[in-house]
Amino acid sequence: MATVSPASGATDAPARTLRIGTRGSALALWQTERVIEHLTSRNPGLACEMQVISTLGDRDKVTPLSVIGGQGVFIKELEAAILGGDIDCAVHSLKDMPSLLPDNLLLGAILERGDPRDILVSRHPGGLKDLPPGARVGTSSRRRIAQLLEVRPDVEPVELRGNVDTRVSRVLGEHATHDAAILAAAGVLRMQRGADVSEFLDPGVFTPAPGQAALAVECREDDLATRAVLATIHDGDLAATVEVERAFLKGVGGGCRSPIAALAERGGSGIRLRAMVSSEDLQRTARIDKILEPETAIDRASEIARQLLESISN
Repeated sequence: MATVSPASGATDAPARTLRIGTRGSALALWQTERVIEHLTSRNPGLACEMQVISTLGDRDKVTPLSVIGGQGVFIKELEAAILGGDIDCAVHSLKDMPSLLPDNLLLGAILERGDPRDILVSRHPGGLKDLPPGARVGTSSRRRIAQLLEVRPDVEPVELRGNVDTRVSRVLGEHATHDAAILAAAGVLRMQRGADVSEFLDPGVFTPAPGQAALAVECREDDLATRAVLATIHDGDLAATVEVERAFLKGVGGGCRSPIAALAERGGSGIRLRAMVSSEDLQRTARIDKILEPETAIDRASEIARQLLESISN
């Protein structure tokens, strides 16, 4: 599993310009600007150059994500630009990152996790339980569909792609096409759309995607200068929890098409892992809510993933 790995023996990097790749959505630009704020505040003399790169997920806003490539559809072009030397690093939403990265790429920094929960935006009064039977609930995530159908099998999940503003407008706009939508809280709040939230969904019921709401910066393993700069903004405490989530993701398997969810949080002296795997047909779901010892949490998360997979296969 690719983990944050500061360059061994690295010293303070000299003044330089860091070329940072990003997607072009408003949320992606906001996230990249936040990373740049952290970098320049901790590295005097560092200049950052933002380069917008279009990804397949950005260009095709209609086809379901599971059809056009699933996880990784928002990062492949950025990774190619890093490997090709066009940029030094790229900022991602950590939830978009697969558990296994291409050779010579790693996560140089994990930082600034927002609210990891999912939220409901609805044009009906109340929350999820108050939606009328047959309500059209928009989401592009099979993970969210699986969990939605657990608690509200009487509503209709409807494909919904696009940026935060587009998805909210499909529910609350003049030409609304959906009764409600489920989105990540962090993106909605970062886009200053908190007033549109109808309900923050319980992560024990709507467990988020591994890494949801955290930022990640990817770079080349052999680029020691960039790794040294990124190490200055890396949040080790945050990484200790999200890497448990990513270990669960890896344990399920990179080629698995089953919906996957995992949230790891510090709980006293341990790490609380809440995780979910659903069958590909969304008919069977297995969950875990367990306190893990920090020293063995990554290994245990992988074991738990395999156990949950077995339980929905039988």
